[in-house]
Amino acid sequence: MNDASIETRFLGNSGLQVPVLTMGTMTFGGAGRHAPMGKVQVDEATRMVDRCFEAGVNFFDTADVYSQGLSEEILGQALGKRRQDALVATKLNGPMGDGPNDRGQSRHHIIEACEASLRRLGTDYIDLYQVHSIDERTPMEETLRALDDLVRQGKVRYIGCSNYSAWHLMKALSVSERRGFERYVSLQAYYSLVGRELEHELLPVSQDQGVGVLVWSPLAGGFLTGKQRRGQTPPAGSRRETLGDTGTMDTEQGFDIVDALDGIARERGTSIAQVAINWLLRRPGVTSVIIGARTPEQLEDNLDAASWALTDEEVAALDRVSARPLPYPYWHQLKMNRPRLRYTLADSGL
Repeated sequence: MNDASIETRFLGNSGLQVPVLTMGTMTFGGAGRHAPMGKVQVDEATRMVDRCFEAGVNFFDTADVYSQGLSEEILGQALGKRRQDALVATKLNGPMGDGPNDRGQSRHHIIEACEASLRRLGTDYIDLYQVHSIDERTPMEETLRALDDLVRQGKVRYIGCSNYSAWHLMKALSVSERRGFERYVSLQAYYSLVGRELEHELLPVSQDQGVGVLVWSPLAGGFLTGKQRRGQTPPAGSRRETLGDTGTMDTEQGFDIVDALDGIARERGTSIAQVAINWLLRRPGVTSVIIGARTPEQLEDNLDAASWALTDEEVAALDRVSARPLPYPYWHQLKMNRPRLRYTLADSGL
């Protein structure tokens, strides 16, 4: 790719611009349950971070639970003196100890988790601080007030959520508006050619409410790399062999999608993974796609996905092969009220 030429987009309704690719660091560390994701250590992580900067990708995503804090530590060391040139996103919610208050989104845990992440990252502020899931045991007002306090203290610059349902997102935005709290500028969520559920409600509500969408697992845990084909078992040691599928997937349709990706990749002289990522970059409402890598070669290939664009015809072909039946009430809305709908992503084939 042409270095430092990557497209940027505004993160939701905020004034912050981020590259269309984000470097995910779940592969950093390799401890505990995250070992199958990758075991990238400081030296290799530093080289990967260097390459991202060269390519214009200065947005890095991590979480406190990734290798129980080791991912944050390694990212902080890899960034070093370039911290001011980077946008760093991290997340909280998962268990970080054995105590009853060592998880979730209480004021107590949010403040403790933020201070711990700042120490591990070796920084005095976090650009985007995200709740990693929903915590229905904690009042949303408590969670949002604590996050608002962190923004006002200068320890956090923007806040976001991850793995929310649409009604949880709308509730949070409503609470923020009613109470005058900082609002979520982003939603980090799973989206891929074999997992298009995001299109039912979360993409439309994010577009309507000005919330940026950061896509995780764009390759469906490695399935959309094409390393496994119909009738084959997952490659030994692969993430899919160890952890299984990402989300729920119609496997037979999944292999049809891989075949379609392979056809486009062969015509373009590129990889199947790049085609799958490029499709996501064309989806309405998507701000940035989070790429991860175990090796420099994987990183280089993923970075190249933003250096070209699928044609409308290629996008339409992938839309068709990945379409799934719409659940109620979406099929009824399209059938009975299509002219009055604002967001009709289903028209593209879902």
